[in-house]
Amino acid sequence: MAKLDDVLRSGLDLVICGTAASSVSAERGQYYAGPGNRFWTNLRDVGLTQRLLEPSEFRCLLDHGIGLTDVVKDQAGMDWAIDFAGWGALLRTRLEPYSPSYLCFNGKRAASEALGATRIRYGRQTASFGGTRLFVAPSTSAAARRWWDPGIWEELAELVRSARGEGPHRG
Repeated sequence: MAKLDDVLRSGLDLVICGTAASSVSAERGQYYAGPGNRFWTNLRDVGLTQRLLEPSEFRCLLDHGIGLTDVVKDQAGMDWAIDFAGWGALLRTRLEPYSPSYLCFNGKRAASEALGATRIRYGRQTASFGGTRLFVAPSTSAAARRWWDPGIWEELAELVRSARGEGPHRG
């Protein structure tokens, strides 16, 4: 399956990192395109975008200071089917030239694989990638509904707004 190109540039407030593209996303060439994925609705609900974006508009996130990537770039499918070997170090190398303010892992599995840690908690992390602060949020995947907590995504949005010098979200 084709990989999804990174959506990155210098000066981003936030980069959101999943584990790998879902099969649906890879087939469509669009991030978070699977049925039931809360990603796009969630970004609007927590105020990181002003309107609901469609998966086909993923490049528009750059206009909101947000980038996208995945830990694994050459595979697609469910996490249990992905070979993560060696990709965590490559993620750090891939992000280094861009130095975003925050890197949010969309799910504990993405964080665990990227950080080489087995015990991950949600929220702001003590580790960093150089000057990039790390955050772990519940996965927006439909397969991870039982762990869903929008409050953690709201916390991330408040941190991003604070870094931008903006006030609280009044959605």
